[in-house]
Amino acid sequence: MYNVVVIGGGIVGLASALKIKESNPKLRVAVVEKEKGLATHQTGHNSGVIHSGLYYKPGSLKAKNCVDGYHKLLRFSDEEEIPYELCGKIVVATNEEQIDTLNMLYERGIQNGLTGMKKLNKEELNNYEPHVNGIQGIHVPQTGIIDYKAVAAKYAEKIRHFGGDIFPDNKVLDIEENKGFIQVITQHQTLTARLVINCSGLFSDKVAKLTGVPVNYRIIPFRGEYFKLKKEKEHLVKNLIYPVPDPNFPFLGVHFTRMIGGGIEAGPNAVLAYRREGYTKSDINLGELAGTLGWKGFRKVAAKYWKTGLGEFYRSYSKSAFTKALQELLPEIQKSDLEPGGSGVRAQACDREGGLIDDFLILESDKVINVGNAPSPAATSSLAIGEHVAALALKRFEKVTTEKV
Repeated sequence: MYNVVVIGGGIVGLASALKIKESNPKLRVAVVEKEKGLATHQTGHNSGVIHSGLYYKPGSLKAKNCVDGYHKLLRFSDEEEIPYELCGKIVVATNEEQIDTLNMLYERGIQNGLTGMKKLNKEELNNYEPHVNGIQGIHVPQTGIIDYKAVAAKYAEKIRHFGGDIFPDNKVLDIEENKGFIQVITQHQTLTARLVINCSGLFSDKVAKLTGVPVNYRIIPFRGEYFKLKKEKEHLVKNLIYPVPDPNFPFLGVHFTRMIGGGIEAGPNAVLAYRREGYTKSDINLGELAGTLGWKGFRKVAAKYWKTGLGEFYRSYSKSAFTKALQELLPEIQKSDLEPGGSGVRAQACDREGGLIDDFLILESDKVINVGNAPSPAATSSLAIGEHVAALALKRFEKVTTEKV
């Protein structure tokens, strides 16, 4: 018997459980995770960037949680001695058509509270990144790099320290309401709770349906594929190099990222994954793929962005095309300089009308809180999101003690 059961052992679910236990240690809290380990999907395949809040619409949950979460993450990492580095990044305009968007990003950064940003001309760009190709840019000093699996592991350690339970290898099969309580049924046990919090990422819509709330969105899995620079070419990138993103598309474009553990990643592209946890081209689940293709909203997205999608798909199967995209930022990069890197799958919520939901989405009922959409920068924002979710949960337990469970 628990006050709260959190479904999902990724960084958002763990942060939510941690913030509940920190705020009220008397509450009995459990986290259930279907995998044998924690943070194995979106968190574990994260590129490790600490986002500053540059891109997000001022006033949005994304912007607020990113800026707030950024500072909370740094404080937490300092206190827990988790290595990170605020190395900064540059955003590069390679042609005149991108200048207006670049200026818009600069203004957004100011509105979101970023300080110390610099507008850069071509010569100044090359002072930061000598090999980059661009006509103008922005330097963002707040951007950094970290290992989010290490962060998630520390969240889990502290949850246990506060007396919380974590149950890996417990896939949720059903959720039922019984005599005013919620029963979370896994393949190994049944946990009874007053409140369930759904932080199940790539399966957030399916779990939300189990809770009985109306679900008017579908998670569409997009795979991002990376290359790595060969060791002898890592000198071409000092820190992080980003393009000016397409403002109509919720992805940042191929970029270069120095990793906290060493090495340089190049990518990603963004292609439809053939299953929700489809990290390679051969990962196919016909039922899940049919569910994606049959979703009215996805068909509208495909009709709207078919040209962009075709380019991403082509790059997925053509290393030469991928190299050409990278050469827009670093002309010296050659196909032979790249070796296969990792990949990740992004849980992108899509509504029935073809809207790619770009902000955080939280759906509540009396006994359930569903975190329906937690896109990038969710890892950076995890403690802020967790605090927000915890506040929603704690309203229900203002007078509850463990004896009343």
